[in-house]
Amino acid sequence: MGTFGHQLNAGVTSAAPTSTMKALVYHMSGNGSGRHAWEDHSSPSIREPGDAIVRITTSTICGTDLHILKGDVPSVTDGRILGHEGIGVIEQVGAGVTEFKVGDKVIISCITSCSKCEFCRKGMPSHCRHGGWILGNTIDGTQAEYVRIPYADGSLYHFPAGGDEEALVMLSDILPTAFECGVLNGQVKPGDSIAIVGAGPIGLAVLLTAQFYSPATIYMVDVDDKRLSVAMQLGATAVINGTDGKAGVRLLELTGGAGVDVSVEAVGIPETIEMCQAVVAPGGRIANIGVHGKPATLHLEKLWDRNISLTTRLVDTTTLPMLLKVISSGKLQPSKLVTHRFHLSDIQKAYETFGNAAEEGALKVILTSN
Repeated sequence: MGTFGHQLNAGVTSAAPTSTMKALVYHMSGNGSGRHAWEDHSSPSIREPGDAIVRITTSTICGTDLHILKGDVPSVTDGRILGHEGIGVIEQVGAGVTEFKVGDKVIISCITSCSKCEFCRKGMPSHCRHGGWILGNTIDGTQAEYVRIPYADGSLYHFPAGGDEEALVMLSDILPTAFECGVLNGQVKPGDSIAIVGAGPIGLAVLLTAQFYSPATIYMVDVDDKRLSVAMQLGATAVINGTDGKAGVRLLELTGGAGVDVSVEAVGIPETIEMCQAVVAPGGRIANIGVHGKPATLHLEKLWDRNISLTTRLVDTTTLPMLLKVISSGKLQPSKLVTHRFHLSDIQKAYETFGNAAEEGALKVILTSN
C-alpha cells in the first residue's frame, strides 16, 4: 500500500473542519481479535494535492468490518478508524483535485485509485501501487464524521441529483463486489445454473446482479431461514437451509447429479468454499468472494480432470458507473437489502445488530449523520 506524506504546499480550498470529530476506532485485543469504540479523534486534513476531505452523510457496515474485528485482516492496526463505504459532501480539496469542488456530493469508492500506475491502467485499481483497499484498512476510513480521500479524482464519483443515498451507498462496495467478483468472474451466461453459498448482503447482491444475464436457475444456500425468504422474494429459484450440513447433497439432487455451472462463495469460511467445489459441474466456474481468515482445502484430487476454473478477486469498482445507471433506471433496487437504520452516533448499536444478524434479521444497516 502507498503512503501519503504530509506536504506543506499541498494547497487547500475552503476552511478545515473542526480539529476534532467523532469516529469509530479499532482497538486490538490480546487474543488477536479487536473491539471498537466511538470516540473523539483528530479530524483529517489535506496532506497531498490530490486529497479531498469529505463530510460523511451516509455510511454502512460491511461483513469485512466484522472480519477485521475477528482478527482476519492483520493489516488493520490499533487506532484505525474503520469503514470503507460512504456518501458525503466535500469540505476541502487539495490544489491538485480537478474533477471535484467544495460542496459536491459524492459517492466514495472503497477502492482508492491513483489512475496512473500499471495496475490502475490495466483496470485493476484494487492493486493500485498507491491505493487499493486502504480506507478503513491501512488509512482511516469512513465510519466517522469526516474522512480524507487520497487521489480524489480517481476515487470519488459525483452523486446524481435526486439520488437515494440508501440505495447509492451500496455502490461503494457491496454491489460492485457482488457483480465483479461473483457474476463477472463466474462468467454467468443465459441459461446457466448458479449456486450462491451465503445469503447475506453480498450473496443477495450476487442474486440481484446475476439476473442481468438471465440464468435459468439460481439456488441460494444459507443457515438462516429469514435470509432465504428474502432470497426467494428477490428472485431465487429455490433455497436450501444448510444447517444439517447436507446442502451440497441436496444441491446435487436438485440438478440431477450434474452440479451447477457457477458456484459462488459469499461467506469466507472453509466449509463454504469446499461446498462450492463439491457442487460445481464439469466445465463450471467457482467464484470466491468471501474474506478468508483460515486455510481451506482445494480438492485437486477430485477437481484435476473436471475442466473447472476457480477465481479470486478484490473488487475494483470499475463497474460502479454502469451500476449507477442501472439503479437510476429503477431496474436495480438495492435499497431492498436495507433492514435497519441508525444515526452515525449510534454506530456501536448498529454493529451489535449487524453482528447478530440472525437474531435481529439484519441485512444492510444504514448509518446517517443528518
